[in-house]
This record gives sequence, structure tokens and C-alpha cells, in this order.
Amino acid sequence: MPLAIFDLDNTLLGGDSDYLWGRHLIDLGVVDGDDYERTNQQFYDDYRAGCLDIDAFLRFSLAPLSQYPLAQLEQWRTTFVQERIEPIMLPAAKALVEQHRGKGDTLMIITATNAFVTKPIASRFGIDHLIATEPALVNGRYTGAVIGPPAFREGKVERLRQWLKTNGESLSGSVFYSDSINDLPLLETVELPVAVDPDERLAAIANARNWPILSLRH
Repeated sequence: MPLAIFDLDNTLLGGDSDYLWGRHLIDLGVVDGDDYERTNQQFYDDYRAGCLDIDAFLRFSLAPLSQYPLAQLEQWRTTFVQERIEPIMLPAAKALVEQHRGKGDTLMIITATNAFVTKPIASRFGIDHLIATEPALVNGRYTGAVIGPPAFREGKVERLRQWLKTNGESLSGSVFYSDSINDLPLLETVELPVAVDPDERLAAIANARNWPILSLRH
């Protein structure tokens, strides 16, 4: 069955789950508000500009996971998904997912945001296959480190090719939906790249290459 691959943040969601998780931790008083918000915003701005230092960002974003028991983190995550994610799950995005499900396509989310944050979000969309940055878990506690390559830029392509090999699948008939210039490597890898509410640079490339451009927000 053809792969229908979706970016998550600002594609299926009307916002960025990684950034919002940081905001959630600030509001809970788990991290220092002013300092964490300033750094979180800078990393988000860098991501949008296409110049994110992914290793530095992961050291920052995964640190809070290493400081608390898993049960406490999961409790915070439950309220996070209910309060911050469900309201930004775009109706048109849900409809697009269901359209591909109805065609019998294999559904997948590929996201740079870590799997702890994104696994329940993928479940909300009814998508079983998730490729996300994998935080290391040892003896039931996160370490702050990452397992394997982060699912970011070329890392998305590498992780997808690993999945294809493991599962005996191919990219025949594949489609990938994304908003971000950071996803250009994967957009260039699939058979049908689709720019979704794209940032300025991705929109320019999509127009120049006659890629479909789709809005899930309007």
C-alpha cells in the first residue's frame, strides 16, 4: 500500500507541539519561566529560519524529561494533549488523514519532535506508524540523550529508509505533506511532495517545481 506521510507541527497541527510542550512546562512551574521561554523561543525562531542546531536544541528540550519520574511526566503529558493539542488538531487535517485511510494507504507521521511528546498525538489521529526523535530511556527514566539519528532534515530520510528496509516497504506511490523548508530532503525523496501552508522559502520552491500547495487552515 502506498505511504501517506505527514509532518506534524504546523502541518497536521495548527501550532508546534515541541514549543507548546515547553510552554506547558513553564505554566506548570517545572522550569524557570523567563529563561526557558527565552531559549525556547530562540530555538523555535531558528527552526522557522531553517538554521536550528538540532543537537543543542535536543539537549535543551530533553533535559526536563531526565529530571522527573516517568509517571509524573505522563501525567503532565495527558493534560498537555487535552489542553494544548486537541484544540489545534485541524479539522481539514483530520479529513485529509481519513481520505488516505479510506484509500487504504499506509499512514505515517514523521516529526523531529520527540516520541514522548508525539506518540499520543499520533494516536489521536489514528496513525500507528510514527517516526520521531527517540529520547533514551534507561531503567524507566529518560536520560536526556537520544537514540539514533534525530528525525530532522536528512535524518528524516535516513530514519524512513531504515523503516522501509525493516518493513519490506517502498516509496512507490508515496506522498509527503509538510509546511517547512527543513523537510526539503524528504520532500525531494517521495514521489509526490505536497507543501502545506508552507513557509516562504518552501512556497517558493514548491511554485518553482510545480509541487501541489495545500492549505489545511483556510
